[in-house]
Amino acid sequence: MDIEGFARRALVDHSEESVQKSLQEKILEFKDINQVQAGQMAQAVLDEVKYTLKIEDHPDESLKNLIKYPKSGIGMGEMGVGSRGAGDFFVHRQIAEIVKSSHTNAFINPTAQDDGGVVKVTAGADEVYITTAVDGIHSRLSEYPFLGGFHVARASMRDVCVMGSQPVALLSDLHLADDGEVAKLFDYTAGVCAVSELTGVPLVAGSTLRVGGDMVLGDRLVSAVGSVGISPHPPTARKRAEAGDVILLTEGSGGGTITTTALYHGLFDVVWETMDISFIQASEAILQDGLLPEVHAMTDVTNGGLRGDAHEISQTTGLGMAFWEDEIRALVNPKVLEMLESLDIDHLGVSVDSLMIVAPEDVASKVEKVVSSAGVRIGRIGEVDDTGIPRLLTDHGEEELKPLFREAAYTKIKKIVGDLQPEDFEEMKQKVERSALEAIAKKDEVVARIKERHEN
Repeated sequence: MDIEGFARRALVDHSEESVQKSLQEKILEFKDINQVQAGQMAQAVLDEVKYTLKIEDHPDESLKNLIKYPKSGIGMGEMGVGSRGAGDFFVHRQIAEIVKSSHTNAFINPTAQDDGGVVKVTAGADEVYITTAVDGIHSRLSEYPFLGGFHVARASMRDVCVMGSQPVALLSDLHLADDGEVAKLFDYTAGVCAVSELTGVPLVAGSTLRVGGDMVLGDRLVSAVGSVGISPHPPTARKRAEAGDVILLTEGSGGGTITTTALYHGLFDVVWETMDISFIQASEAILQDGLLPEVHAMTDVTNGGLRGDAHEISQTTGLGMAFWEDEIRALVNPKVLEMLESLDIDHLGVSVDSLMIVAPEDVASKVEKVVSSAGVRIGRIGEVDDTGIPRLLTDHGEEELKPLFREAAYTKIKKIVGDLQPEDFEEMKQKVERSALEAIAKKDEVVARIKERHEN
């Protein structure tokens, strides 16, 4: 529980005395301390929050703008951020625009909506492409640190692999709330190191902090793992896909999302199905065989499932794609597919952690052979065309493959929240975009002021 956030919100409509009492009671729910200590802690929180609220009365507008942030009036959950659907994709495009406005040089930056970012550097007479990616632990795996660490490390490495880069290092950023069991740190790190050991990629650095310091009660674990990769070749970015290319897919057994689905439905046996590194093995097989320069694009079927990936590739390239439903189903791990279907979860709208490869016909045949030789199942699931629309071909005809507002609901709480697009979605987008533009303006103003100060 965020006690600072609670105090900040409650003070708007309630007296300080009532907020202090309510906050004291909430602290006692989490802390093994007496009434007096809890009261002192509550009062300290209120005092600190009240100091920050005084910024509203400050005469310097530029200082007020620096300290405050431009608000959209739209909440994360309301917009579907993190739920890997239309709302999430829209917000990420706004983030990419802020990055783009910084006018820094990157070979691939977030505007490409790719899995990782790439910079090109010169080392002597050689050009080297450095890829970086970062992924956060699945929010529902806080109570299962080893699984969370394993899957987030694998996901981060996967994002480097699909850019055609060889992973060389892992970084870990770990945050555990104030009442969290210290052993969670160790179990999580062991999960990250299991992937490190299986792949031979070292965990070289990290940071360990509390979530919100003293202001967040509870035992929630949040973390991220970053990966760094290098390649002598340009990355396999999505924008390189061409009409006439073949679309390949490796078998998907899922990661954090499928593990969460299994845990919170009591289908524990499915968890073991997710514990592999076949995705990385397939990527390395392609890399080691020298096929990467000939592959047009690679991506992982994660954010929003195949629906999301198809949409992003089509948006980036302007091309269309035809997918064959039966071939896709055949490449989902049988136990995972059985679970998804028994729970009425759309396997096209959820992360199954397959590797999708887009390549010309002759290259696709070579890729199939080398990946199969690595012990990973792979097959053809479609082709790229110039229609501009991703489509699913089924026994009942053809339909456009669209991302949902949120990824397919894979837990009971997600089914309650639903995946339908809000009626005022267009209005919400305008508010969100406006706040992003205000953030860019704020950044530009601060940068200009700092430069001016240094020049003088």
